[in-house]
Amino acid sequence: MGTDFDYSPWDFWSVASEEEQDRQHAVRGELNARPGHDVADGCFVSEKASVHNDELVLGPRTYVAAGVYTTGSVRAGRDCSINVYTVVRGRVEIGDAVRIGAHTSLLGFNHVMADPDVEVFRQPLTSKGIRIGDDVWIGSHVVVLDGVTVGDKAVLAAGAVVTRDVPSGAVVGGNPARVLKWRVPREQPGPARGGPAAFADAVRADAVPVLDRCFDGEFFVDRPGAARTIRAQCDAVEIADLLLGTAPPQLPADLQRHRLRDWQDPETGLIGTLGPDGTQTTAGPGFTDPDAGYHVLAVGYALDLLGSALPHRIRLLEADLPAELTALPWGDRAWHAGHWVDILGTALHRNGDGAEELFGWLLLNADPATGMWGAPSLPDGRLQIVNGFYRASRGTFAQFGIPLPYPERVIDTVLAHARDPRVIRPDRQNACNILDIAHPLWLTRHTGYRAAEAEALAATLLNDAVKHRVPGQGFGFHPSRTPPGLQGTEMWLATIWLLADLTGTADDLGYRPRGVHRPEPAPPRPARGMTIGAPVSGSGSTRHGSS
Repeated sequence: MGTDFDYSPWDFWSVASEEEQDRQHAVRGELNARPGHDVADGCFVSEKASVHNDELVLGPRTYVAAGVYTTGSVRAGRDCSINVYTVVRGRVEIGDAVRIGAHTSLLGFNHVMADPDVEVFRQPLTSKGIRIGDDVWIGSHVVVLDGVTVGDKAVLAAGAVVTRDVPSGAVVGGNPARVLKWRVPREQPGPARGGPAAFADAVRADAVPVLDRCFDGEFFVDRPGAARTIRAQCDAVEIADLLLGTAPPQLPADLQRHRLRDWQDPETGLIGTLGPDGTQTTAGPGFTDPDAGYHVLAVGYALDLLGSALPHRIRLLEADLPAELTALPWGDRAWHAGHWVDILGTALHRNGDGAEELFGWLLLNADPATGMWGAPSLPDGRLQIVNGFYRASRGTFAQFGIPLPYPERVIDTVLAHARDPRVIRPDRQNACNILDIAHPLWLTRHTGYRAAEAEALAATLLNDAVKHRVPGQGFGFHPSRTPPGLQGTEMWLATIWLLADLTGTADDLGYRPRGVHRPEPAPPRPARGMTIGAPVSGSGSTRHGSS
């Protein structure tokens, strides 16, 4: 066989001699005789390539040049080219029309190195696999590591070291690879046309219609037909502040301020729920009422935005705080435990109290391996600890402006969690789960650790998030399952800002959260006397979307 074809086989079937073509037919026949091999008609596989696969599937008109080394399970679609001296090993799936430059390595496996007392080559291998989409151009000397997915129409620049997923339509380069620009503008984070600025213009134009839709003439409701809730009043205030810079125009601002202030119990400082007729129920003792607990956050921040404040001190604990914190269900319900830490931290901040005991416990009990509290569970993976971390850190380290104990481990944990399709697949996303990824990455961005990976993830999630909007109605909390409402709209708008800031496009939005989901620490508050009240460990709360 001619050496020119071995190294440049692209014109083989149009210019090669009959003898050369017969020889290539024989090569294809020899390969297809092996178990798990299916090389389509019209392919070319150089006899100078080292093909040692358990499974090899090549679609029509796919070319494998000289010096290529393949092992494991390799599946490629039609019209692909694998240039000279490329290595494709492990479990690798390649779409249609993919061009791979010379001296590139796609390594769909990895070595375990968990035990430092055992030589690496004696430890087992793992394989998550590599997935390459359609119409992807991979330059020369690129390295793609195990577990990476490359979206359709992406470009991997020459010399890139790709350690995490590449969004569809992105051009990435560097070590580690990061998004340099966009080959396909419609895939760029933000709406299909105009980017974040156009998205912000659209949601700002929708602000009054969204609020009108959720106003029953006297109170705000989360969505038409829903019951009246105190949270809905607060979400309306947050949305109006974000998009209009004013109080919701459906009611006089003074009325909204007085209503929120009057709902606080002067004895306990807590805020009970609303009954069906709009009358208020009394909050349970301490923080045993989950809605009343979240009202510490929602009402307090809504009053901030309305230029006011809670009139009364919030009663907290007279029990042993470290013991109460230890008793929270960190082992199997870390979100639940983080929920109460968020409330405790916020109440301490609102009261102007010191939080030394709370921070002392959190610092001593953070897991150095994950940077978080609690442990992953088999049913949920890392969901509980990541979501619990957001709540616990929001009300403490973020709200008080105190550095986290293990920020790099937090990034590792969040990025690992973000590979779980149960959480990030667009049709399974909900506002809590994506916010609880975005905020920890934003809070730790100053480290620069794995910044390119965090930015690429943020770009992908941002592109998904803006598509959840329903014009004229806002966002559903779980867009594929729940109709648009105030809670979903407020949370998604805040999440979109965090993701946009991670990608460097937040200024184009023209808004910045100032309420519950504000990025900056809350301003210091004057002390308001001693803290008294009941312990928190008796709470029977379960998670219902209060991130």
